[in-house]
Order: sequence, then C-alpha cells, then structure tokens
Amino acid sequence: MSSELPPPPKRQRKDKEQSKENATECFPNNNNNSDEKQQKKQPLLVFAHGAGAPSTSEWMIRWKEMLGEALSAVDVVTFDYPYISGGKRRAPPKAEKLVDHHVSVIKDATTRYTGHPLVLVGKSMGSRVSCMVASAEDIHVSAIICLGYPLKGINGVIREETLLKLLVPTMFVQGSKDSLCPLEKLEGTRKKMTCVNELHVVDGGDHSFKIGKKFLQSTGTNQDESERKAVEAIAEFVCRYTQ
Repeated sequence: MSSELPPPPKRQRKDKEQSKENATECFPNNNNNSDEKQQKKQPLLVFAHGAGAPSTSEWMIRWKEMLGEALSAVDVVTFDYPYISGGKRRAPPKAEKLVDHHVSVIKDATTRYTGHPLVLVGKSMGSRVSCMVASAEDIHVSAIICLGYPLKGINGVIREETLLKLLVPTMFVQGSKDSLCPLEKLEGTRKKMTCVNELHVVDGGDHSFKIGKKFLQSTGTNQDESERKAVEAIAEFVCRYTQ
C-alpha cells in the first residue's frame, strides 16, 4: 500500500528555495540568453575519486550530479587513476605517483573550457592528490574542495605537509565520526595553514558522510538533508572565490 509523503516543513522549503535562489545569482545557467561574460563565470570542476572506488561508483555519480547542479558547472570532469581504470582492482600507489596523471586530466579539461574558473574536488585520496597538483606552476586553481580529507595515515601519522604548502582557498567537508580525520587534529592543522580555509561538518557522518540510523533518529535529521546542506556550503564557498 503506497502513500504520499507529507510535504517538507515550511521553513525547510523556504531555506531550500533561498539556497537555490542564491546559487542562481552566483552561478548563472548556461543558456542562449546568457551573455558570454556570464557564461565564463561558470566553474569547471575536476573531480577525483578515492582510493577504493572508481569514478563510476554510486557515491561519485551522486556527488557529481549534486555539485554540477548546485554550482551550475560548465562541466564536472571525472576520471580514473591508472591503477583502477578498466576494471582493475590493484592497490593504489603513493599519492605522489598519481600527480602526473591528474595534471594531464586538468590540462586537457582547461584546454576545452578556456577561461572558466577551475575548482579541484576530491574524495578522500583524490582530495589529497588535488592539493598536491594545486601547486603546479602552470595550473591556476581558484578553489579546492576536499570531501573527506584523509589526514591520518595508515600508521596514525598526521599527514599535513601538503596542506601547509597550499596557497589556494580550500574547503574541507568532513564527517564528525570520520576516523581518518579527527576534527580536533584537523583544527590544529587548519590553524597552521597559510591559505584561506573553511570546514563544514556533517554531524554523525563517517568518512563518506554516511550517518547511522540511531544518530538520524535522535537528531531528527536525514541523510539527504545533511548532504544538501554540505553542497550548499560548498556552493557558497566556491562562489566567493570564483566570481
């Protein structure tokens, strides 16, 4: 027996409409009625996957769609690192060995979309590599979005050297229960970073922002709403540094 879901609360609908309005003002839609100058404001996103799943994973596809829509991106370019491309399932190499391939993808994308602000987005390992390639001399990056930055290494060592070298505005989106990036450790690193940086926390979220049922029930929130708020925060951040 099917039943219709009740409409969202008035406040929730209002907030959703307001965020959509703000995104539209910041990122104009690419249509025939927009002038060329406005269209050039649309960001180009290059989105790198994490260590264990390729760009075709359900998580990557969902976030690609959400980010592309919220930012009115001219394109969201995803790709697979060589170790996992073509259905391969090898262990990932050190992040430093993925930089050259990542750079080549960026150069190809920026050649196709000349003049659009470049935003690097990465999931876990992909965010760490994105931070590494942002320092390349011949690449101009407007902003970096780290989705679940893996601050802690396998041996528990805090890997912050790459972050401390950054000069590009950087945003972290982290689950409050992410064991690979304890928030108190990230806070200490952020204080030492010289670039503009911000943090959005997904309350109750793990490394992929998945929130447990008990937490959802106790707080009265839901997974979609939590992810929507994260995407809105990303859109506001990118707007400030690309427009």
